[in-house]
Amino acid sequence: MSLDSLTDAIRRRAGENPSLGYKVKFVLEDGATIFWDGAAAPPAISNDDAAADTTIRMSADNLEKMMNGGLDPTLAYMTG
Repeated sequence: MSLDSLTDAIRRRAGENPSLGYKVKFVLEDGATIFWDGAAAPPAISNDDAAADTTIRMSADNLEKMMNGGLDPTLAYMTG
């Protein structure tokens, strides 16, 4: 899945869920970023490299698996 596709998928899901109340940045292995401003209403999703409350580093493949239910987020976090 491309960066644009991942960003769009997160944007769709963010709109379906309650506000996070904080900012999250996903940094992919190639250096690309997906920034989720969950403090904004509605949530703002972009590819900006902005300051975040939490930064999650992972591969695009693992992010896609996690979004599709093929990778448990807790297990991914605990195993690095």
